[in-house]
Amino acid sequence: MPKFQFCPVCSHPLEIKWLDNQDRLVCTNPVCSFVHYDNPTPVVAALIEHEGQILLARAVNWPPDWFGLITGFLEKNEHPAEAVLREVKEETNLDGKVIELIGLYTFKQMNQIIMAYHVQTQGIITLNEELAEYKLVPPAQVEPWAFGTGKAVADWLAKKGYRL
Repeated sequence: MPKFQFCPVCSHPLEIKWLDNQDRLVCTNPVCSFVHYDNPTPVVAALIEHEGQILLARAVNWPPDWFGLITGFLEKNEHPAEAVLREVKEETNLDGKVIELIGLYTFKQMNQIIMAYHVQTQGIITLNEELAEYKLVPPAQVEPWAFGTGKAVADWLAKKGYRL
């Protein structure tokens, strides 16, 4: 739970109370009814298939051996399938086509709901400032990771008949 200290409605302190079967931050002002529900943030992820290989990217603030899928947040009023194509374009400069929704996944450590899509792309890869590098990996050599978007990768590989 984020460490908010004050109510965004009335500026009184917040305190943790048991509500709806879990701890929630609640305003201490008796005339204010603010409750911070700490709902998960929706995120899109693109398993990019580019020229028959899977594109994995490393964010600038990640360790040198960490690579993952292209991910990003939805904009207001944006459909997730549109958001994933926008993120692919913004981060890699590739034009994409959504092939399928791989699935929905919880990422508890980040309080996110991930909507993972299989996206086929074309064009020349040009990374934006968020990404340090990328690699193209044959699908049979992709090794899913144990957190975040790794479950989507494992599900996609299994659906395509690759051994994990």
